[in-house]
Amino acid sequence: MSYTLFIKNMVCSRCKMVLKAELEKLGLQPLRIDLGEIELPAEPSVGQSQALDQALQVLGFERIDDRRSRIIERIKTNILTWVQSAGDRTNQNLSDYLAGALHLEYSYLSKLFSEVEGITVEQYYIRQRIERAKELIRYDELSFSEIADRLGYSSVAHLSNQFKKVTGLSPSFFKANPQVKRKNLEDLGGLILPE
Repeated sequence: MSYTLFIKNMVCSRCKMVLKAELEKLGLQPLRIDLGEIELPAEPSVGQSQALDQALQVLGFERIDDRRSRIIERIKTNILTWVQSAGDRTNQNLSDYLAGALHLEYSYLSKLFSEVEGITVEQYYIRQRIERAKELIRYDELSFSEIADRLGYSSVAHLSNQFKKVTGLSPSFFKANPQVKRKNLEDLGGLILPE
């Protein structure tokens, strides 16, 4: 019977590649690696588990053992996916998406997230969206209008207002001042301010 590990701070495909290599070094051959989840053919031995926990810590990850933490991590992972695919969506809203993806009532998810993280799901989503906007602005390949469209904003003005509310900066100022840094994804629980 397979065994699933839940991992905190897995936020991108590069994380998946790093963890796959580390698991293989430890003699653990993953069947599946998704953001926040790794499926192994069997439960690791005590020695393998200890080595894995040490390796995860060095790499900035950690294993999640309790149900509430796993749900929170799945909410965050699904919000990241939602933000990345904003331009590809139809008229589904975030609450319906999360409830469907996690097979739990949104009211429960929202309450749990707020209790554990100290911010609402919507605030976290907005912060992720603004970090994605910063990323797209830094790439300098899209206009503000294209960025607004890609992230599901109704207009450039809506993007600009939310960007300024979260960062204290306009998108134009952010673009013109490369010394203003982006935040690490794992640091988005707190307030986003210019560095």
